[in-house]
Amino acid sequence: MKNIRNFCIIAHIDHGKSTLADRLLDFTQTVTEREKQDQLLDNMDLERERGITIKSHAIQMEYVYKGEKYILNLIDTPGHVDFSYEVSRSIAACEGALLIVDAAQSIQAQTISNLYLALENDLEIIPILNKIDLPSANPEEVKDDIVDLLGCSPDDIIPASGKTGLGVEAILEAIIERIPAPTGDPKAPLQALIFDSVYNSFRGVETYFRVMNGEIRKGQKIKFMSNGKTYDADEVGTLKLNQVPKPVISTGDVGYLITGIKDAREVKVGDTITSAVDGCSEAIDGFENVKPMVFAGIYPVDTEDYEELRASMEKLQLNDASLVFTPESSAALGFGFRCGFLGMLHLEIVQERLEREFGMTVITTVPNVSYHAFTKKEPEKPIIVNNPSDLPEPSKLDRVEEPYIKASIITKSDFIGQVMSLCIEKRGIITHQHYLTPERVELNFDMPLAEIVFDFYDRLKTVSKGYASFDYSPIGMRASNLVKVDILINSQSVDALSALIHADNAYNIGKKMCEKLRELIPRQQFDIPIQAAIGAKIISRETIKALRKDVTAKCYGGDISRKRKLLEKQKAGKKRMRQVGNVEIPQSAFMAVLKLND
Repeated sequence: MKNIRNFCIIAHIDHGKSTLADRLLDFTQTVTEREKQDQLLDNMDLERERGITIKSHAIQMEYVYKGEKYILNLIDTPGHVDFSYEVSRSIAACEGALLIVDAAQSIQAQTISNLYLALENDLEIIPILNKIDLPSANPEEVKDDIVDLLGCSPDDIIPASGKTGLGVEAILEAIIERIPAPTGDPKAPLQALIFDSVYNSFRGVETYFRVMNGEIRKGQKIKFMSNGKTYDADEVGTLKLNQVPKPVISTGDVGYLITGIKDAREVKVGDTITSAVDGCSEAIDGFENVKPMVFAGIYPVDTEDYEELRASMEKLQLNDASLVFTPESSAALGFGFRCGFLGMLHLEIVQERLEREFGMTVITTVPNVSYHAFTKKEPEKPIIVNNPSDLPEPSKLDRVEEPYIKASIITKSDFIGQVMSLCIEKRGIITHQHYLTPERVELNFDMPLAEIVFDFYDRLKTVSKGYASFDYSPIGMRASNLVKVDILINSQSVDALSALIHADNAYNIGKKMCEKLRELIPRQQFDIPIQAAIGAKIISRETIKALRKDVTAKCYGGDISRKRKLLEKQKAGKKRMRQVGNVEIPQSAFMAVLKLND
């Protein structure tokens, strides 16, 4: 055990984490020349294109230092804020972390939030200054920032470059010298932490774990503590670039387990594995079921593809157990699914994977969050509202609570004014302002999650010219003055366009929606009223004028009553037509509602 080191890499998006991992694998000769490729651990096309890590990976390296052989387990972590629970479980499986900071961009929001996670778990932090070969690098300035943040000495910071391989040897030495060996009792009952799982269509779910106490043997009967189910350990082994089967994995080591489970939802990240006979009594702390934060409806463009979409979603769920969906139907869009996502990036990735991997073109409705509604009858019992149509009548409603987040934004001091006004417009309350350096400032806001759901991130990047980084964490539910705005087209409510909006913004948003729909819905033979309503109260109205035939064209002169008779007859026909007429809403209208601010 004394020669094992478990570590992870934490960094903001695009600070060179995957490239530095490649250099470590090259240097320890874990990969051969033939297997080499850039961003080796990012094996999804989507990850390579966007330059982000979506799925965490683990890989074992061997390195000889001062004549002794050491086993180094690198547990890679996703970089985006949506996947922070997975990051926290990967961190819990380690004793140390490499904190990578870009020498050109300095410390960003996610670096700080992931660093706090690592410090909460008492990890040994090794600071690394990456990309020092860039012409725009400011190594001295960024070094001072790291010293202020960590309170370490400047000599502890390792200058490196993932591109050229500079400093890789120093990093490996620091991992062995500074990161403590794992602790644990090899004689105790088996206790292992699951930090990831991958679905393999031939062998079922492959579970990645770290053994805290005891050992796990091939053929042993094991139990998952969250659901109490028992399985046979058909195969255990360690993770090199390919899996290496072993007869036993002992305390402190990281490995994989294959039990033939076919349902990815049974294997939960953060769960504890123990022996089915004489197992450990306590689970490892920190396990929670991942809760979706953002909800949206996903519908097939052609209603006949509904069953095909269901099959695609089920296959996608095997790879991504955090995707939650339930069937729902909408009068405007037909049959589809109400899906829960971890955040907006997760929603984008799911949508893109459905299109790429399964060839499905889908319509996504306005994303919203999960609210708690309380009725006057039972003011203590919350009704969970994932869809605006689930909200009780305004007359029965006592209050609505919405999820709030603590947002941390790091930006250049020149853009403080624009960033603050954007956050205040989104109902943010500033709680803290802290200058990291004279040039860079950290702002903390308490904000409703619903306000950052669709365009907040893009607008933040626009007002800060790309210099702001953003991170958030949930802080619970708070009561809010929310109303449900319904859109009525020809007096019929269109459920897919309903939205829960703060009362102060309801009038403006209702008016904008009506104006936008008036432009997009084609004219019919009859007048079409478009109304925005809160309960029974109409707050805005626009009318799409009818295409009308000039019925009085054939009357030259003569009595006015002849013209009047023809116009009255036309009016009666239009009225009857309006009663039975259906209005087709084009796809562009649903998409336009998402982009009201453009």
